[in-house]
Amino acid sequence: MPSTPSTTRSDRLPIAALLILAAIGFTAITTELLPSGLLPQISAGFNVSEPVAGYLTAGYAAVIVVTVIPASILLARVPRNALLVSLIVTFALSNALIAVVPSFGPAMGARLVGGIAHGVLWSTMAPFVARIVPAYKMGRAMAVVFAGNSLGLAVGAPVGTALGALLGWRMSFLMLSGVSILLAVLALWLLPRVRRIPDAKHPSLRLAIAQPGVKPVAIAWPLLLMAHFALFTYIAPFSRAAGLPGYAVTLSLTVLGVAGLVGIWIAGITVDSRPRRSLITTTAAIAAAFVLLPFAGLSMTGAMILLSVWGAGLGAIGIYNQAAILRAGREHRDAANGLTVLTIQIGIAVGALYGAGALTAVGPLLLPLAAAVPAFAAFAIVLAGRSHAYPRGPKELRKGRNVPASDGVLVNAGGASDRQH
Repeated sequence: MPSTPSTTRSDRLPIAALLILAAIGFTAITTELLPSGLLPQISAGFNVSEPVAGYLTAGYAAVIVVTVIPASILLARVPRNALLVSLIVTFALSNALIAVVPSFGPAMGARLVGGIAHGVLWSTMAPFVARIVPAYKMGRAMAVVFAGNSLGLAVGAPVGTALGALLGWRMSFLMLSGVSILLAVLALWLLPRVRRIPDAKHPSLRLAIAQPGVKPVAIAWPLLLMAHFALFTYIAPFSRAAGLPGYAVTLSLTVLGVAGLVGIWIAGITVDSRPRRSLITTTAAIAAAFVLLPFAGLSMTGAMILLSVWGAGLGAIGIYNQAAILRAGREHRDAANGLTVLTIQIGIAVGALYGAGALTAVGPLLLPLAAAVPAFAAFAIVLAGRSHAYPRGPKELRKGRNVPASDGVLVNAGGASDRQH
């Protein structure tokens, strides 16, 4: 819900508050992804098959799709600070319950509760940031906050998986719960208070969708995540089928995470100047890595090289697509960003289910080929989105001219759009 600070904002960015929001985003993404890295242990712990255990990821995403819009409407009048703190506490309770319940059914219920909180969180985050920073610094603020999202995708699951391997999967969830409680306390202390504007206009999803570049980004980005989760959720069965040693799963997730950080760094220095060429290259590299994994990934060296390409691409696509959706949404970028919250969760849910089906249909060794299908579909959409969804950046234009988008909006390095002055 639109709101404004209760006091006059300074021109200085509230770095502490933005870092807390980034940490909250990191924790939320890690909460979502953690079961994927611990799938064999969770499967054994609850005495269910690995495809069934994968529903902890798919169900989490599915409940977000179903509840994000109605839950956001029902909670629209709750003060944003109180809502954010409540959502973090909900993550803590969800993770704690998963760590202590004895059977799969209650664990699934706890995950669904966490999923509802996840959807509302990401619908709240960007509008909240917009109310606590000056408009002309929105890009830098969004860059800080959404770096937590990208870091969660790149390193959250590998770190959680490593802890699970050392201390047990239940302890991994308990530790994540403890981190959430700490963040709730820090949020109470550091997040600036905001108040509602009673007559403020609501963001228009309809008008956001009507922007010519929004729909391609809102489809291509989830397709890439669908491809990722189709394989990532079942990386352990693939590793066994490839004949890799037992430690390969933990090492694979670590390589994905470290490479993801490299991808985030590369995207940070190219998203402003070469966004189109960079995303085309990244998407093609991810698809190629999937195609090659069943053949060149049968040795540790080959597997780790391809996983590095995959991980770097994963880290980068979040930055490139976040920039693209904020640019394409123009003045309706908050609503456009909310749309991608919904479609991304559809991609994640469908990806986990698609991976489960492919695991049964073609077996774990050929699972990467199934993952390559949506990756190539996303590649085609990126190629076609030259005019509005994925236009060229300044250094991709002839003579390096800094040509603004058709509505006079330039995208800064943080990925948000600022009006020219």
